[in-house]
Parts: sequence; C-alpha cells; structure tokens
Amino acid sequence: QVQLVESGGGLVQPGGSLRLSCAASGSIFSINAMGWYRQAPGKQRELVARITSSRRTNYADSVKGRFTISRDNAKNTVYLQMNNLKPEDTAVYYCNANIHTTWVGATDYWGQGTQVTVSS
Repeated sequence: QVQLVESGGGLVQPGGSLRLSCAASGSIFSINAMGWYRQAPGKQRELVARITSSRRTNYADSVKGRFTISRDNAKNTVYLQMNNLKPEDTAVYYCNANIHTTWVGATDYWGQGTQVTVSS
C-alpha cells in the first residue's frame, strides 16, 4: 500500500544537472531515513546518498561535492540534486525509504527506478 514515485530522470550531457524527486504515499505512520541508490548493468546496487529524519546526510565518495540530498517531511518527499554529472553516473536510480506503517518496526520500500544517462 505504501508507494514511492520517482521523477526527474533523463538524458544530460557531461557537466549538466538533474534533480530527482521521490514522494512517498499510502499508509505511512512515520518515515525514518530516506535515500537514493543506483545500479548500472552488471554492477551491484550502491548507496548514493542518505538522509535521516533529523537531516543528517552521508554520500558516496564518488558523488560527494556534486550531489545534494534533501527532504521535505511535510510532503514525504526526498530530492537528489545532481550537479556536474559524469558518464560514470549513468545508472538506474532508486529511491528508498525506511517507513513505519505502524508503531512497530519499520520496513524498507523502493521506488520504481528512474534512468539517468550522462552522455555527449
């Protein structure tokens, strides 16, 4: 019943920018951490950025200084501002949220994935 809907992916040239959005909806009691992961063909899914409910953040070394994660708790939405994009950023990007649907333990939910392609 919980759903994460992503938007903002696309094709950009090296050095360009994109902003990804992910909105959670459904039977949500509360949301803990939210984050973005990416997966390129033949590679493992990797954490790109993560943000806690108190807005503490962490980033993969490969994107640090170029990407910024943020969240709007009132909208149950997480964003990823991606600047100075490089070809190696090309991947399917997945939104993740750790969500309580009740007061008991939380569960991870995933968005449908959005393609980001960086190419000249």
